[in-house]
Amino acid sequence: MSSEPERPRKSGLHPRNRHAAGYDFAALVRSWAPLARFVHPNPAGSATIDFADPAAVLALNQALLRHDYGVGHWELPPGYLCPPIPGRADYVHHLADLLGEENGGVPPRGAATVVLDIGVGANIVYPIVGGREYGWRFVGTEVDPTAITWARRLVAMNPTLAGRVELRPQRAKTQIFSGVVAPGERFAASMCNPPFHRSAAEAAAGTQRKRRNLGGGARTPLVRNFGGRSHELWCPGGEVGFVSRMIAESAQQPDRCGWFTTLVSSRESLPAIERALRTVQPARVRIIAMAQGQKRSRIVAWSFG
Repeated sequence: MSSEPERPRKSGLHPRNRHAAGYDFAALVRSWAPLARFVHPNPAGSATIDFADPAAVLALNQALLRHDYGVGHWELPPGYLCPPIPGRADYVHHLADLLGEENGGVPPRGAATVVLDIGVGANIVYPIVGGREYGWRFVGTEVDPTAITWARRLVAMNPTLAGRVELRPQRAKTQIFSGVVAPGERFAASMCNPPFHRSAAEAAAGTQRKRRNLGGGARTPLVRNFGGRSHELWCPGGEVGFVSRMIAESAQQPDRCGWFTTLVSSRESLPAIERALRTVQPARVRIIAMAQGQKRSRIVAWSFG
């Protein structure tokens, strides 16, 4: 198994990320007028929103997806995960670079590249971004019936997504690849944003920390600015447990994906995940550092090819 060490990136978001230079709030408001009521000047006089306000975050996402990705209709069931678009886009662009390693350094484009999105969610952000930026097709799997029903509605409401997204229910909550892919089916890559926390209590504590970091006082309602249902936020063993199960299952079907990949939020999770990888002996491993403002995360990728 070959592994490249994680290296911090000084430039923040990926250079192809549409949001690397920040938000053009004037243009976004022109695309999505409901955003206007949430925009206000920060102490330096620049436009911003209150990122602790879930309604403001939702309106910003709607504006970004309309203005930058051609998705005119984007709603979520109450309480479901409303992901930060720039960070999700960064994952897609880094995955494109990874796939481009076998294409002379040029990211593949077009519908011949099919990506498996594990836990696509009601928001289907990875298929939206990957389809818009690279023309890829996606198969999205999801354990939650409400999320997959909502995701199908989004696909039906947006012509730009037609033929680009296939959604499959995962009825076995303990399985990741099994039960949702056909025998012999192969994907260029899989991607996943696994549940981070180990319990509801741990998720609530994380929300408290985020609220303090965003400037929320003690009397501010305890809400998650990006939302999230139980299956989106926690699972037995947290992200280490989920990713370890993914690694074990990938070894049972090593030809399923050219690259198996997942987000890993905590650097402290890496040693256990690297130990799990050593037990299955992939041919290649990459750890790709990402940054958005003060937030640091990474993609862990492995291949048996």
